[in-house]
Order: sequence, then structure tokens, then C-alpha cells
Amino acid sequence: MRRTRPAIALATLLAAVVLGTAPASAQQLQPPCELHRFDGETVQHLSKRQITCAVQRFGPVPGGTTRAICIARRESGLVPTATSEPTGLYRGLYQHDRTMWPDRYEEYTVPWWELSPRALSGRTNAIVTIRMVVDAGTWKAAGWPPTGC
Repeated sequence: MRRTRPAIALATLLAAVVLGTAPASAQQLQPPCELHRFDGETVQHLSKRQITCAVQRFGPVPGGTTRAICIARRESGLVPTATSEPTGLYRGLYQHDRTMWPDRYEEYTVPWWELSPRALSGRTNAIVTIRMVVDAGTWKAAGWPPTGC
């Protein structure tokens, strides 16, 4: 009888953990904003969809999706592979400083999301930027004055 009590207690505990754990939603199990380009879709339109997804998933941000797209349009023309001339110091949709990008990527991404580590990935750049703005509280505090947007 003494040996059965610990076994019963363990079985009860395991049942409580298994049955008491809520299943993860489909959105939580999928990497964020894993969008694909439609036939005939411009890269700029795909960028808008990626930004919209990032705002919906990680926002809200001041000015919402409209401001997020406006700032990316101002910074890169909504071209995820845009780099500043002549040095290439600033890269991607939101023109991140290439020397600061590795730390930003590290802080604002999660390995299981399987994001490209490159600032020139529109998906990654949008997610990192939106998470930075949410964390900082405003676009200006995150490094992007909303002038004109």
C-alpha cells in the first residue's frame, strides 16, 4: 500500500499537467508572417503585407499599419533589399544600421521563428522593426522620426 501512494500521486500529477495544459493556437505554432509572393505581385506589395502582418502580430504601434508602411516607403521605397549609397551602411525596409543589426536581430527574434538573419529580408526587417517600436513606445524613440507620416 505504501508503494502505491507515490505511484498514484505521480499519476495524478501527470494527469493534471497533461489535461490542464491548454493547447497552443495555430498562430502560436506557426512562424510569424511567413508570407509568399503571389504571381504578378510586386515586391512593394509583398512588403506592405509583411509589415501589416508584423503590426497585427506584434503591435499595436503608434499610427498603426498606415504609419508603419509610410515610414518603410520613406526609408526604402518598400524595397527590402535597399541599401544606402555609397557605403551600404543602412539596409532593408527600415534602413537599419548594419553594425547594429546583429544585436537587434538577437534581441527581437526567436530561433524557432526561422527568420533569415539578414537585414535585407523584408520579413525579418519588418518583424524586428515593429518589435523595436513596441518596445520603445514610439517610432521616434526607436530611431525613426515619423516626419511626413
